[in-house]
Amino acid sequence: MGGAERLRSVALLAAVTSLDGADKATLAVNAGSLEHAFGVSHAGIGLLASATALTGAVFTLPVGALTDRVNRVRLLGTSILLWAVATALSGAVSSFAWLLAARVLLSAVTVTAGPTVASLVGDYFPAAERARLYGYVLAGELLGTGAGYLVSSGAAALSSWRLSLAWPALPALLLAHVVRRAREPARGGQPAYIGGRAGPGNGHGPAGARPHPGTGPGNARPGPGAPPGADPAALSFWQAVLMVLRIRTVIVIITASALGYFFFAGVRTFAVLFATQHYGLGRAAAGLFILVVGVAGVGGLFLGGRTADRLLDRGYVNGRIIVPVLASLAAPLALAPAILSTSALAAAPLLALGTALLTAPNPPLDAARLDVVPPGIWGRAEAVRTTLRTLGEFSAPLVFGYLAADVFTRDGLKWAFLVCLAPLVGAGLLGLAALRTYPRDLAAASAWSGRARGS
Repeated sequence: MGGAERLRSVALLAAVTSLDGADKATLAVNAGSLEHAFGVSHAGIGLLASATALTGAVFTLPVGALTDRVNRVRLLGTSILLWAVATALSGAVSSFAWLLAARVLLSAVTVTAGPTVASLVGDYFPAAERARLYGYVLAGELLGTGAGYLVSSGAAALSSWRLSLAWPALPALLLAHVVRRAREPARGGQPAYIGGRAGPGNGHGPAGARPHPGTGPGNARPGPGAPPGADPAALSFWQAVLMVLRIRTVIVIITASALGYFFFAGVRTFAVLFATQHYGLGRAAAGLFILVVGVAGVGGLFLGGRTADRLLDRGYVNGRIIVPVLASLAAPLALAPAILSTSALAAAPLLALGTALLTAPNPPLDAARLDVVPPGIWGRAEAVRTTLRTLGEFSAPLVFGYLAADVFTRDGLKWAFLVCLAPLVGAGLLGLAALRTYPRDLAAASAWSGRARGS
């Protein structure tokens, strides 16, 4: 990790993403029990997941504005405390309507994690290692999801769906206390690169990196959507939003990640049901199976981030774009035969490879997004990204549920999973556009930050 201080920062942020992953896994594990308890279908579970995602999209923008203005660790710690309360309420409801209300409340407070974690990653870690270390942070979500499947499956088997939904409230209380005591880093301390070289004041650039043509300071465009030379942190909310939306690389990354998360969101909701119905596994065995496959996803995060940073270190300025493009195009080639197979044993290695390829794009894309956005608006930029991505992906559980229940009369989930592999191919093809826009936007962000420092 590069020292005890950095290890503490990685562990803290990974714990936050882990809690988020564990909470989402509880819904997937208990989908069948909730359908039976409240008399709803696959589409009803899809509605539950989609409604909470849409709520998150609505609340993310104001949270992003707060992230850029207030102490981030205190904001995050307070939100996690409310997170624990909403999680406990989810296990105490008496009807599907109240369950929907509790999950909507939970979604409204968990959205704080997105903008605050992204902003803290940018200020905790140097730009040269950002994709690799972001991979460790994002690994928390997969590890938490796996733990969520395992613990929730055991709780459901030993007790009921109520305990299986509510157990994350306890670690949330502990994490809230730890987060509030964490160090708040100085804002804007780790500027982005210019063509493979460290930006002004960074000092972490790789030696011997070859600049990309057209990315020198003289080619940097002024930051869009705001008065030239202004401090990005001082921009109004709508000026910051406009600035983010006019950065072409950000738009490409948002759209590509939304397509990737569309598939992931659907799988996360129906994974246990698919494993039990298609592979004939028991619920506890299905949770363990998904946990084992998910380990490959953690490996994909590490490999994707490390590979992208190594390419950058060797002077390939588009390294953080090349890795996501190749991984997104290759993932369906591994996942499709695994979905078609009816043997869990035969499907496991293909699912592991496909999962690794599915997760590999995330650290490079998240690091690239920080690279092309001025540090003073990282929170608002992440809020814009999360909102637009969520608006694009919130329909995934509904679409998966509708295809499985109403379109395909036999093996519905299998065919729904196969059809929804198409967005992964779209994400890879769309990422090709960023190969041209990323170097220019990288230079523009660094020049913008340099002007703000000089003023």
